Amino acid sequence: MSQLKETIRADLKTAMKAKEKERTGTIRMLLAAIQAEETTGTKHEATDEDILKVIAREIKKRRESAEIYTVNGRQELAEAELAEVAVLEDYQPKQLDDAELDQLVDEALTSVESETGEAPTMKQMGQVMKAATAKAAGRADGKRLSAAVKARLAG
Repeated sequence: MSQLKETIRADLKTAMKAKEKERTGTIRMLLAAIQAEETTGTKHEATDEDILKVIAREIKKRRESAEIYTVNGRQELAEAELAEVAVLEDYQPKQLDDAELDQLVDEALTSVESETGEAPTMKQMGQVMKAATAKAAGRADGKRLSAAVKARLAG
């Protein structure tokens, strides 16, 4: 079993003993999402990398839901979704700040430029995003990463 999955299971036990209803529910949901990932397609034991992808996907879902709830005047539901995001973020690696993100994008651009032999343009955004995503390894939200790459390629 992966180290991250063991940590999540231990945190579930701790939350249950402390009678933290919201945290327990969020962690149970996360474990269910991990189990679904393991049983979809070919059955396999999820690695820490797979689990980080599941966590990122679940955070994205909750942020989108919170945004929709806010637009529709359902602030209490938005706050519940954001509370779940806070629990899930505990399992992600430290997120990159703006300076680190810019440096990562520069490295990705340099990498693509060395492969193609010319400075990347918007046409090579897919290649740059692929390189940047691999370098970020879950430490930056895809939306934020995409915006940084677009800004660098357009400017």
